[in-house]
Amino acid sequence: MSETTTAYGLRKTVQGDVDAVDARVREALKAEGFGVLTEIDVKATLKEKLDVDFRPYRILGACNPPLAHQALTAERDIGLLLPCNVVVYEGDEPGTTVVAAVDPVVQLGVTGREELEPLAREVRARMERVLEAL
Repeated sequence: MSETTTAYGLRKTVQGDVDAVDARVREALKAEGFGVLTEIDVKATLKEKLDVDFRPYRILGACNPPLAHQALTAERDIGLLLPCNVVVYEGDEPGTTVVAAVDPVVQLGVTGREELEPLAREVRARMERVLEAL
């Protein structure tokens, strides 16, 4: 379907409900060496904490251990920018789901450490392949 980028992320809208697309996202992440370390169900949290209704929306904290190790070895405080967030949420058009991933080049660029750019580009390439696989 449609692909876009923002100033800080990569995004793709695909056909399918959130649960089905979420499962595909997790498989695509796994194929690129990522695991999901954290998951936030934003819809459930907003209902519980604020008693408001919100569209199905999940934030997945994805991590590729070898790449994370490289980043942490180069910059100990880089953990403030990890894991890579991937969001999966119900699209505006019926039957669509949006998948977006933080752009690691932008995210790691805030460090000002040029030596991290090749690593950030590697992570971005993997995230782009995840989106292409959907």
